[in-house]
Amino acid sequence: MVYGYIRVSTDRQTVENQRYEIKKFCTANAMRVDRWIEETVSGTVSWERRRLGRLLRRAKPDDLLLCSELSRLGRSLFMILEVLNHCLSRNIRVWTIKDNYRLGDDIPSKVLAFALGLSAEIERNLISQRTREALARRRAEGYTLGRPHGARPTRKLSRHTLAIDRLLAKGHSKASVARALHVNVQTLRRFLRKQ
Repeated sequence: MVYGYIRVSTDRQTVENQRYEIKKFCTANAMRVDRWIEETVSGTVSWERRRLGRLLRRAKPDDLLLCSELSRLGRSLFMILEVLNHCLSRNIRVWTIKDNYRLGDDIPSKVLAFALGLSAEIERNLISQRTREALARRRAEGYTLGRPHGARPTRKLSRHTLAIDRLLAKGHSKASVARALHVNVQTLRRFLRKQ
């Protein structure tokens, strides 16, 4: 299956340029896109939380993902490498039009997969090391780290006290009320105990 993936960051941008590039490429190579995936979302949002993530979880080996350029997959190099690494591990091909990039099941792709995996691991280790160093420095400066226990959910739920009381009085379960408010049921129970 051939997927055409188009992403723009804001609704002020148009998807038509990317669609045109992909269609022109397909015409020149006697191909057709079986399914288009379009989304308006920042490239900083994790690829797993975007439509791209759903697509890549559903795609099968030898499926082809076409996009206009690598930057459509993510804003940072690390995120792009993560997407490509995921595709390689599942044998999903990725081709870009402007960059003329081809990720497939050939030897250069496997060499690239090794380089991508290694660079992603190095980046993760560096991020982890910088985070530990920053936290250690903050502790040494006397800061208490983390959010105070129960601060955010209590504040969030206190705005909905009347609605919570009404729903519980109507016989709704605590679990359904918690789901409606997008909190864990234990958080709701703690909030009710404090009331």
